[in-house]
Amino acid sequence: MTRTRSRAVALDQACAAAVDLARSAIEENVRPDQIGEHLGVEGEGDRVVTHYFACLDRAYRGWRWAVTVVRAARARNVTVSEVVLLPGSGALLAPPWVPWSERLRPGDLGVGDLLPTGADDDRLAPGFTGIDDETGDEIDRQMIFEYGLGRARVLSPIGRDLAVRRWHSGEAGPHTPIAHAAPAQCSTCGFYWPLAGSLRIGFGVCANEYAPDDGRVVSADHGCGAHSEAAVVPHQAVPASPILDELAFDIEEEEPAEADLAGSVEDTDSEPLGHS
Repeated sequence: MTRTRSRAVALDQACAAAVDLARSAIEENVRPDQIGEHLGVEGEGDRVVTHYFACLDRAYRGWRWAVTVVRAARARNVTVSEVVLLPGSGALLAPPWVPWSERLRPGDLGVGDLLPTGADDDRLAPGFTGIDDETGDEIDRQMIFEYGLGRARVLSPIGRDLAVRRWHSGEAGPHTPIAHAAPAQCSTCGFYWPLAGSLRIGFGVCANEYAPDDGRVVSADHGCGAHSEAAVVPHQAVPASPILDELAFDIEEEEPAEADLAGSVEDTDSEPLGHS
């Protein structure tokens, strides 16, 4: 709380002496163990004095209790005007409030959400004012509205430049790991569809359904592994049919039958012993 005074205020002695009254006013709202020592007084106006006490609450470190007491003209009794908790030096404060329009980030807009655009948004220009797409200069001519094609506002040079910076420095720009590892830039890819107008040189739309940026605006110097010329599919060799040679033949020796082998064994066993 900031108070400004146009002139020096004389400290009312009766109000300045009401230390116990100020402390009792704080005790009506918090426990006595949360009230520290008396830090001093400050004159706020004629017969208006604020007493400061240290705050011992661990949740409000660096804060202080402020009790404002007053005294009516020609009156001896001092009464309490207000009791507040004010931040001191080193107090933990909430961050400054930021309007919702400045807190909004890409991707925050959900299904059914509406995002109004201010009438003074410098990213847009009146639709009846022509914009030279190459130089960005305004052309003083009346825009011819066609059925279904007339727009109340169009992209201004400021809005176009902001989009260019945002796209080029984002995930679809050249300064990403996937772009550094790409075999070539998007500008040489067959799936790269350039934009129209002055943005044609630097940006296009990815039309590769297998690419991570399919359907998104990408910079011409972006890239990914789904480049149309990233690799050539190797030729699949077709195995040849087996060759059957019907003219040549192999001669195989016939193995002796089991009966012949048995007969030769019997002849050997029947020979008398000792006969050479």
